[in-house]
Amino acid sequence: MDVMESVRKRKSIRAYKNTPVDDKTLNTVLEAARLAPSWANTQTWRFIIIKDSDIKAKLIETSLRAGNRGFEALREAPITIAACAEMNRAGCRDGQPVTDKAGYWFMFDVALAMQNLVLVAESLGLGTVYLGGFDAQKAGEILGVPAGYCIVAITPLGYPDEQPEAKPRKELSEIIFHDRFGSK
Repeated sequence: MDVMESVRKRKSIRAYKNTPVDDKTLNTVLEAARLAPSWANTQTWRFIIIKDSDIKAKLIETSLRAGNRGFEALREAPITIAACAEMNRAGCRDGQPVTDKAGYWFMFDVALAMQNLVLVAESLGLGTVYLGGFDAQKAGEILGVPAGYCIVAITPLGYPDEQPEAKPRKELSEIIFHDRFGSK
């Protein structure tokens, strides 16, 4: 499957088969994340691979919305991946911010790594769903994330047990401007 096909086919999956994901496949997905670009090549992301059902159950409790299907899917999926970031490195040089987004640039870098991860997962027949509506501090405590790091996103990873319909996307003409914002 080529990249554009993965982009077109990827959907948020919230139901998973209990079929295990072998280590070679998991490592391919993680390698894609590792190869993502980052601010000044800082590569501040870290990934926690969770297979323990008790830990997954505790993570579900950190959801900010009861009954969130994405979080409930952590029970079914054989693997959960927590994407973490080292704070105060991306967007900085010598410990000093060099962009007005320095305090948040780690989220951009993790998003790049996660996008690689989910697209390669799709190409291998695996499903994912970005989960961000959780108490990151509680989740960090559950997973032993040290000071100076935070959890940015969580995704279940496994073989889909659903085939959701594609959601509508805006046309290019609605989102593209030329030379200045608003100029068609």
